[in-house]
Amino acid sequence: MGPSKNTESRKGELPQLPPGQRLQRGWPVTHYGPVPRFKPDRWEFRVFGSTADGDKHCWTHEEFSALPYATVVADLHCVTKYSMLDAEWGGVSARTVLELAPPAPEVTHVMVWAEYGFSSNLRLADFASEKTIFATHKDDEPLTAEHGFPVRLVVPHLYAWKGPKWVRGVEYMTADRRGFWEERGYHNVGDPWREQRYSYQEQPGEGPEL
Repeated sequence: MGPSKNTESRKGELPQLPPGQRLQRGWPVTHYGPVPRFKPDRWEFRVFGSTADGDKHCWTHEEFSALPYATVVADLHCVTKYSMLDAEWGGVSARTVLELAPPAPEVTHVMVWAEYGFSSNLRLADFASEKTIFATHKDDEPLTAEHGFPVRLVVPHLYAWKGPKWVRGVEYMTADRRGFWEERGYHNVGDPWREQRYSYQEQPGEGPEL
């Protein structure tokens, strides 16, 4: 339902793409490393680091799946230069996670952790955006393993590498720290509308020293 509404609102208009992006039909599979095997009895979603109560918060897969279900209609912009428009993402809003496991007042950033120790850092404000979602579904269908099942993060206003596949938890941080791709030359912020692809483009204050 969501995608058709959004498409109708764009009738007669050309799709608006960030600079350097091309419109993609379909959904290419892009990721680093192998696709992990999902083991539901050992799967756990954790929120840890500088939580407001100082405790670690954990959900089993069954518990995480029972959290309030939200949907957002949003685009996906990959740093490899394709953009997929008007997808409906379903899952758990990042704001729900923030409400259930609040960060301490001094938290400024989060690190999103995924399988194999993969990580991506985000400013707290980006993580708390109303459209940031831990997606379990796309267009009413469960994600496939190649696309991040059981959970991937979608942060529509940033490049897609900022939303890892196969997410396992969130670390609240009181200072910024670079994630996997950010340590390897990708921009620390990753705004597609400003074409923030690489670390050499960073302005003072946009990221910790490499």
